[in-house]
Amino acid sequence: MAVASKTRNMLEGLVREGSFKWLIGNRTLFGEEFEEMGKSPSAQRNWIPELSPIANIVVRRCSKVLGTPTIELQGSFDKEASDSVKHPSVYARNFLEYCCFRTLALSLQVASHLGDKKFRRLTYDMMVAWETPGASESLVHEGEDVTVGVQAFSRIAPAVPIIANVVISENLFEVLTASTGGRLHFFVYDKYLTGLERAVKKLKSQSESSLLSGVRSSRGEKILEVDGTVTTQPVLEHVGMSTWPGRLTLTDHALYFEPLRMVSYDDAKKYDLSDDLKQIVKPELTGPWGTRLFDKAIMYKSTSLLEPVVMEFPELKGHARRDYWLAIVREILYAHRFVKKFQITGVERDEALSMAVLGILRIQAIREFSSLGPLHCEDLLMFNLCDQLPGGDLILEALANGSSIRELDRTNSYDDGGGGMYSISSLAMISNLGFFGSGSNNLNEAGLVVGEIAVGEISSLERVVKESRNSYKKVVVAQATVDEVKVDGIDTNMAVMKELLFPLIEVGKWLLSLAYWDNPLHSSIFCLVVTYIICRGLLGYAFAFGLVFLAVFMVLNKYFSGGKAFHEVKVIAPPAMNTMEQLLAVQNAISQAEGFIQDTNIVLLKLRGLMMSIYPQASEKLSVALFLSALMLVLVPSKYILLMVFLENFTRYSPLRKASSERWMRRLREWWFSIPAAPVVLEREKEDKKRK
Repeated sequence: MAVASKTRNMLEGLVREGSFKWLIGNRTLFGEEFEEMGKSPSAQRNWIPELSPIANIVVRRCSKVLGTPTIELQGSFDKEASDSVKHPSVYARNFLEYCCFRTLALSLQVASHLGDKKFRRLTYDMMVAWETPGASESLVHEGEDVTVGVQAFSRIAPAVPIIANVVISENLFEVLTASTGGRLHFFVYDKYLTGLERAVKKLKSQSESSLLSGVRSSRGEKILEVDGTVTTQPVLEHVGMSTWPGRLTLTDHALYFEPLRMVSYDDAKKYDLSDDLKQIVKPELTGPWGTRLFDKAIMYKSTSLLEPVVMEFPELKGHARRDYWLAIVREILYAHRFVKKFQITGVERDEALSMAVLGILRIQAIREFSSLGPLHCEDLLMFNLCDQLPGGDLILEALANGSSIRELDRTNSYDDGGGGMYSISSLAMISNLGFFGSGSNNLNEAGLVVGEIAVGEISSLERVVKESRNSYKKVVVAQATVDEVKVDGIDTNMAVMKELLFPLIEVGKWLLSLAYWDNPLHSSIFCLVVTYIICRGLLGYAFAFGLVFLAVFMVLNKYFSGGKAFHEVKVIAPPAMNTMEQLLAVQNAISQAEGFIQDTNIVLLKLRGLMMSIYPQASEKLSVALFLSALMLVLVPSKYILLMVFLENFTRYSPLRKASSERWMRRLREWWFSIPAAPVVLEREKEDKKRK
């Protein structure tokens, strides 16, 4: 009685002080619930002192959904949770998560939960309460809009797998809050869930339709997307020189294209994404008569095809339609690669495919937002993102080996109202929405109900995702500096390269000066030092000393810079070039490259001529030289061979050897020029003119 009286007095005091004006003014449902809690003796008895007022309200709603008094929920939590989870510093938030997970697991069993306004409001309020779960935490000030931050969203939203998952939750939050200053408002969240509801209905109607029923029934394939049914937005298939409009269909196992005839579609061509066919899916350029002008297509290539297939998605402006299809096709392909790489079978395989399906549903829901700007679909699809993120392979490994998925003995069945220490799985989500993963006709028998999040714990998957994101932030910062220093023009880039290579160029000039004996004293000293190093076998130590010198140089730079940013590279920009001068510079560069390739080919053809004894006299001399070289390699220690090579090359232009060296080099050039090149016959491949 004393506790109830104290609670009632506290509630009445909060109302008199106006601490809940924001609840009453901005959120009518909260205000009504708060007044009810102040009047109801049972509600006062179920008040949890460790929780904040808003957390108490959310827990009260959870108890109503579960049909269990709040005190009993608290007792179940105290019984199931470990001591670390029940520590006073984290008790409020962990108990709130426990109530949320149990409630969501029960609520998600209703197939129409996404259309329930109370469910949408409840999940959003769970995030609000998660940010201020403890009794000592401050409330939102009067007049402020109630919004949600990224941490609350990333913790609660993945508990409903169709809304988000651990890997993409932060990227999804950034998309949803792009126009609201990094805080999620309820009207945006509600609009997103409305889009999800429509995407689910569309998926159900497509999978239940007769579309491709004959070819997809054996594996129970679900149709995820269809395009090309509207004449104003056709899909064009290019195979070789032929082009056909038609209907493109993506399932959770394959890609189908049905060529359009006069009034109907021809038999579907199947491009299987689930088999190990070394498939490649990438963006492609298309254009009339084989030109590469329009960046609006994807190319599919596999070992089962004689030549690649190109699917074009024409649109007036941009290539968003192509980017969307590229991302969702890759998501299914990468999901099956993940399954094969880690040899995943049974319900865990269905779980992986369910994650890919739910990711595509999220993309379809977000595409309805007209105010979000350009959408990078690959950032919101888990398997696409893991292919890009640094450490993405570690994320997939943690996902495959995650104890939160496989150790089913750590949780009770949600069917009887137990459990709650874990969120539900994506496969359970798919089942509750009304369609099963392929190969699993009874989820309860399969038993895969455990998801990615545990109350009060950071799973191995969450830990790896966090580390990967931290690494990705460093990559983004580094890439930003790369984009800033990119300059246009061949002459400008050459000027920048020359400035960057200035130290190496100067070292090279110094070595050439020594080699040409411009200063005999310096060259003699250098020659003696290197000779001593080679004879004493200290060459490895010399290289080690060079590496140590570089390391000390970098450390000293860091020490004396005092934490300041690195110095900018100052480059004297060459005079500006007009369009004609730029074209001439490009032509000159191409001519130089062509000349270099020609000279290289001549060297290779002459070597071929020597090997084939086209010029027997030269081949005999070369074979004798090779035989003597091989004999020296066998009989003479390597350090003496190295010493002879060094002395031969370094003393070539010394005063004592210069005249004889020039004479021998002239003879060598004359011998080389006298060697004929092997003949080359160019044959043109015969093209099939009948090919259409």
